[in-house]
Amino acid sequence: MPSIPTFVLVHGSGSSSFMWTSVQRELALLGHRSLAVDLPGHGLDAQYPVAYQAPQDLDAWAAEPSTLAGVTLQDNVDQVVGVVRRVAGHGPVVLVGASLGGTTITGVGNTVPDLVDRLVYISAWSCVERSSPIEYMGEPEFAANLTAPLAAFNVGDPARLGVGRANYRTADPALLADLKAATMADVTDEQFRAFLNILQPDESIAVMTADARADAGTWGTIARSYIRLTGDRSLPVAMQDRLIAEADALTPGNPYDVHTLDTSHAGFVFRAAEVAAILDKVSR
Repeated sequence: MPSIPTFVLVHGSGSSSFMWTSVQRELALLGHRSLAVDLPGHGLDAQYPVAYQAPQDLDAWAAEPSTLAGVTLQDNVDQVVGVVRRVAGHGPVVLVGASLGGTTITGVGNTVPDLVDRLVYISAWSCVERSSPIEYMGEPEFAANLTAPLAAFNVGDPARLGVGRANYRTADPALLADLKAATMADVTDEQFRAFLNILQPDESIAVMTADARADAGTWGTIARSYIRLTGDRSLPVAMQDRLIAEADALTPGNPYDVHTLDTSHAGFVFRAAEVAAILDKVSR
């Protein structure tokens, strides 16, 4: 048993451990154990105000204080470090992050490199030259993203609320089409709506803007893999490749082990067998 790895799975923005269900199923069918983490204020601790329900009261919801306001990247890192400490007592740990979850797993790698056997980024933010995802979004490699129209989902003032608040329960067909194009263009409308209904509306601004840079002396000592998603129009593949190149330049003796799937930013959850096969391979 001590030689059998455990996959610790960290979700991205507006999501939760629920997003990993399909991947965990495929990992289990390959004989692997896994644990999907809910970051602070996510999953069953998420906030769904009455004003967000149907019929919606958008004016009231725009003024509703958020339980995620003030939650920091360090809070996320601390939560996952606590999980990793317990899991590491049972064998090797493969720490996997998707999208914004990449900033958390980088922080964990910076903090407890001796407890993590491999880091895996699935089209995830791996900051090196710029401090945060928000800073990278101003760079040329981000230009192919399709997220600009998604500002119309926003409810309330992020500066006042301390969170980005997205109305995923809108019935506006144009907005839904824009969101699908940016995040899950390669799945059916039914699959897209199924995924949409596990999302939560708020995400902490403090997490997205925090300094999430990797440290060469700690994080840089851990074996790492990157799963590129070539159909990604939220975190374009050009930006993924830049993140990989920056990290490899930081630790040239320990480069990324790179894998590629032709799918969208969140579409990989519908390619779970392929994702699990890659995770199985890198864990060996």
